[in-house]
Amino acid sequence: MSEQSISDVPMEKPKTVPAWLQHLIVFSVFIGIWEMAVQLNWVSALILPSPFAVVFAWWDLAIVRALIWDDFFVTLTEVLIGFGFGAAFGTVIAVSSVMLPTFRRLVSPYMVALQVTPRIAVAPIIVAWLGFGMEPKIAIAAIICFFPIFINTLTGLMQVDEDRMEMFASMRANRWQIFRHLQLPGAMPIIMAGYKTGISLALIGAIVGEFVSASVGLGVRIQQFSYQLLLPQAFACLIMLTVMGLTLYGAASLVDRHVVFWKHDALLAKISRKLRTRYTDLLSRDRSGSAVTKTA
Repeated sequence: MSEQSISDVPMEKPKTVPAWLQHLIVFSVFIGIWEMAVQLNWVSALILPSPFAVVFAWWDLAIVRALIWDDFFVTLTEVLIGFGFGAAFGTVIAVSSVMLPTFRRLVSPYMVALQVTPRIAVAPIIVAWLGFGMEPKIAIAAIICFFPIFINTLTGLMQVDEDRMEMFASMRANRWQIFRHLQLPGAMPIIMAGYKTGISLALIGAIVGEFVSASVGLGVRIQQFSYQLLLPQAFACLIMLTVMGLTLYGAASLVDRHVVFWKHDALLAKISRKLRTRYTDLLSRDRSGSAVTKTA
C-alpha cells in the first residue's frame, strides 16, 4: 500500500473512559481503602468509623428517625441569609469605592483591619451582642464571606483596559455609562469568583457560630455526637454539611455560567444558535409577509 493510500485511511480515535466513570472508580478506591484500613485495624474505629457505619448512621438519623432535617434547614437558612448580607454589603462598598475615590481612601484601612482580625475571636463578642438565636450565626457568616466579595468586586472594577477607557472618554460617556457598559461587564468573571468563594465561607461562618453558642444546627449535632464518641453519627452530619456546601457552590457556578456566558464556549455557542434561529425565523416571516403583500 502506498503512502498516499495509508494516509487516506481514517485513524480510529482511542476510546476514553467517561469522566463520570473515572470519578466513580476513584471514589470506589477511596472507600475501599478506608474500609480496609478500619477492618485491618490500621486505624481505630473509635477515631475513624467504617464508611458503612457512617452510611447506616446517616440512614438512621435522616430517614428512620428524621432527626437532623430541622438542623439542616436551620444551618442552610443561616448560610443563605448571612451570604445575602455579606454579598450585599461587600458589593455596595466595593462599587462605592470605585465610584468615589475619597470614600475608597477612607474605608480601605477599616477593610484591611476587618480582614486581618481573626473572625473566630470575634464570634463570642457577636454572640454577647446579639444573643443566642440565629442572629449571631447570620452575622458571623456575613462577616466571614464579606471580604472576598468586597476585594474581588473592587479588583474587577478597577481593572479597566486603558484603550477602551480612552474610547469611552472620546465618546463623552459619563461615569455611569462607563461603569455600566465597560467596568461591570469586564469585572463580572472576577465578581462571580468572589461570590462562589463567599458562599463557601458563609457555610464556615455559620458552623463557627453554632460551635460557639447554639441549640440547633448541624454544627451543634456534630459537637454533641463527638462528645458522646458517636463518631459515625458525627461523620453523617459532616456529610450533610459537605452536600450542602457542594449544592450551594454548584448553584453559584450555575449562575456564573449564565451571567458570564461569554467565558463558557459551549453556552456561548448555544446562545448563538438560538439567536441565529430566531433571526432566521424573523427573516423568513418578513419575506413571506412581503411576498403576500406583493401578491395582493
